[in-house]
Amino acid sequence: MMQEKDKKTTTDDSHHEENQYVPAEDSHLRKETPHHILFEERQYMGYNRYSMLRRMVMAIFCFLAYYWQEEGENHGHLFFLVGMSILVISGLMLFVLHLHTRVYQGNIIIDGLWTSRKVKIDLNSIVSAEKSTYDSSFYQPVYNLHRKGTIRFYTSGNDAVKITDKDGLVYLIGTQRATELEKVILNQIQEKINFKN
Repeated sequence: MMQEKDKKTTTDDSHHEENQYVPAEDSHLRKETPHHILFEERQYMGYNRYSMLRRMVMAIFCFLAYYWQEEGENHGHLFFLVGMSILVISGLMLFVLHLHTRVYQGNIIIDGLWTSRKVKIDLNSIVSAEKSTYDSSFYQPVYNLHRKGTIRFYTSGNDAVKITDKDGLVYLIGTQRATELEKVILNQIQEKINFKN
């Protein structure tokens, strides 16, 4: 009887060992390691101050028209509704992603609105990168705009990083963290040069 009990205990112990929990620190080694992000920035549509200023001017005009309406005029309420709608839309646009910039080892990936096509820039073809000022007359948000030999990405602000590839094509990427983005790209260029040497 004692022998049968010992045998059963031994069987239970071996079964327990076979179904032991694998700690997270061991299990993650079996998964594929994701690409490391060297730089990441999200820019939202509603923070463009020039577009915001235009919307505020339109809203104020609507509220003034509502205030100065004459007695008995029914269309004054329409001005009020339009003004409120402009304010609500302006608030919602603060959460609309326009530009999502990520720098990985070897490439830059830019995407944004769900309707925008993802752009991938091969850093192996980039020969220079420098902090620049975004030069535009209207400062409208643009995505993948090809103009005068330059591909532009811009949401808001005045700063940008200008990068040039070996074929002379220029990318102008608007950013709120121009110094950091420039440094990351220059490090990538330098690593490529050191690898070749």
